Amino acid sequence: MSNPEFGSRVFDVDAIRADFPILQRKINGNDLVYLDNAATTQKPNQVIKSLVDYYEQTNANVHRGVHTLSIEATDGYELARTKVAKFINAPRPEEVIWTRNTSESLNLVAATWAEANVGEGDNIVITAMEHHSNIVPWQQLADKKGAELRYLPHNEEGLIELDSATGVIDYRTKIVAVTHMSNVLGTINPVAKLAERAHSVGAVILVDAAQSVPHMPVDVQALDADFLCFSAHKMLGPTGIGVLWGKYDLLEAMPPYMFGGDMILEVTYEDATWNDLPYKFEAGTPNIADAIATGAAVDYLTELGMDNVWQHEQELTDYAMEQILSLGSVRVLGPQNPALRGGVISFIHDTIHPHDLGTALDQQGIAIRTGHHCAMPLVRSFDVVAAARVSFYIYNTKSEVDAFVSGLCETEGYFSR
Repeated sequence: MSNPEFGSRVFDVDAIRADFPILQRKINGNDLVYLDNAATTQKPNQVIKSLVDYYEQTNANVHRGVHTLSIEATDGYELARTKVAKFINAPRPEEVIWTRNTSESLNLVAATWAEANVGEGDNIVITAMEHHSNIVPWQQLADKKGAELRYLPHNEEGLIELDSATGVIDYRTKIVAVTHMSNVLGTINPVAKLAERAHSVGAVILVDAAQSVPHMPVDVQALDADFLCFSAHKMLGPTGIGVLWGKYDLLEAMPPYMFGGDMILEVTYEDATWNDLPYKFEAGTPNIADAIATGAAVDYLTELGMDNVWQHEQELTDYAMEQILSLGSVRVLGPQNPALRGGVISFIHDTIHPHDLGTALDQQGIAIRTGHHCAMPLVRSFDVVAAARVSFYIYNTKSEVDAFVSGLCETEGYFSR
């Protein structure tokens, strides 16, 4: 398999778009313009075919049979794990744990490592821009343990103030849990520097990479993360499957999250012992088909090259930011310099409610996100209850940005009558 940073395929947006059947749809008589990729991405034929092939040709349970179908299913399931490990430069495939999504991965760490290591008087550090899935588990744990939940502040531009991290992350900090890229602000956080600070006081760092792994090269060893989580459906893969990566020694020492099935090594009527990694954390029949399809999604992105994916999105974001700011009627949340953000732009219109914008744009075939984006405290910190958001991926084009901006202007005209 090629280096995930430098692909073996020419990055041709027209050719890429031809791989996605849903992009041929008409919405309300208009060509679909899909700009809600931070919520979920569309699926190429290659991923869809892998799902069909599994159910038509290989459907069997894994690790539990000596017949041909079970062996083929097991091989495909474990090969996908190996592909994911290589994609994020994990030292060992056994460090890749299949979960249902990023949320379950985060909760798994909170319920196992943190449950065992956080005590009364300790503190847990997160940022003020976290997704609910990286806030609520820590609120619950802090309340249960008598620990303090601390927030790393960000400035008006949405950038973490590293100088303040020294005062927030201290010798009572047990875990720092941060998003790599904000799903609202688009901010790319300095994870490696935060990891350095966390490790200097004996803490571990957990990275929510749901918005970064699909869009840019991510190397868990270069970041020096201890845990990292992401979801397949945000990177061309199916829904219902995610990844928890962790350093081997940490995972080895953690208790199981759930019980039953392959996570068991031996059971008597009195007791049980646990299987080796990664199976200790994969109770019951796993999501075999979607794991294999995640491997197909990794193949697709690897062929494109993650540096090429990232460059394409930066160019689109730069272009879109310029067009949106030229309107003068919207306020963009987060850094306005595209070099400091990913392909996510959240904004607030001066006079039109985000839900009205979203509904009006849908009538023109343009799909955007509106609401609090599962980051209610962050959005409310801007004195609003909702924001509109556009987010880009490999199949989006500048002409689609133009269609969005034109649709926004048309909506403004309608509401100003």
